[in-house]
Amino acid sequence: MIEKLLPAPVRTAEAFDDAPLSEMFPEEWAQVANAVPKRQREFGTVRGCARRALAELGFAPAPLLPGPNREPQWPDGVVGAMTHCAGYRAVAVARAGEVRTIGLDAEPNLPLNDPGVVDLVTLPEERAQIRRLAALQPEVCWERLVFSAKESVYKAWFPLTRRWLDFEEALLTLDPTNATFTARLLVPGPVVDGRELTEFSGRWLVGSGLVVTAIVEPV
Repeated sequence: MIEKLLPAPVRTAEAFDDAPLSEMFPEEWAQVANAVPKRQREFGTVRGCARRALAELGFAPAPLLPGPNREPQWPDGVVGAMTHCAGYRAVAVARAGEVRTIGLDAEPNLPLNDPGVVDLVTLPEERAQIRRLAALQPEVCWERLVFSAKESVYKAWFPLTRRWLDFEEALLTLDPTNATFTARLLVPGPVVDGRELTEFSGRWLVGSGLVVTAIVEPV
């Protein structure tokens, strides 16, 4: 499913069912030994996906542990992103010499549980877009898609800055004709190779009851 969103240098893997917990490395199990079973399953399965994707880049299986901000710690020379939601786990990785950063997020194609959350995660301009697009394509839960895209923005942003990015610090513009989005940063962006990044561009797809968004920033 997600390979449709990502260019050739990126390797992907996904799962719609959870793997046995026995497939986790002991170091991984130690991270979630006291967690609820749902958390254990999603943690283990998404790391199994990561190992499959990394194998395509030539990496041997190894533990994949979270960093101090719960971000995945990839092998040296790799960039990537993980995502998991009900019934779906996915990973995208690439060599750092080919891709600068990756953002990836999947969400159920359903309204956000609390209507008040929409106001917390969107800007007025984005809410106006959501209303217009919902009238045109009601089969897509646009508020959830915006939420997912902002999660992808954060996952692409964090490895470059090591800083938090709030929902209101990026303004999304959606283009439904080609299923793309642009996120304009409303705070100073990371400086890469002497150039400030002021926006991220991404793509989305809707299917199998999911909305999936992805960003790939090339080198």
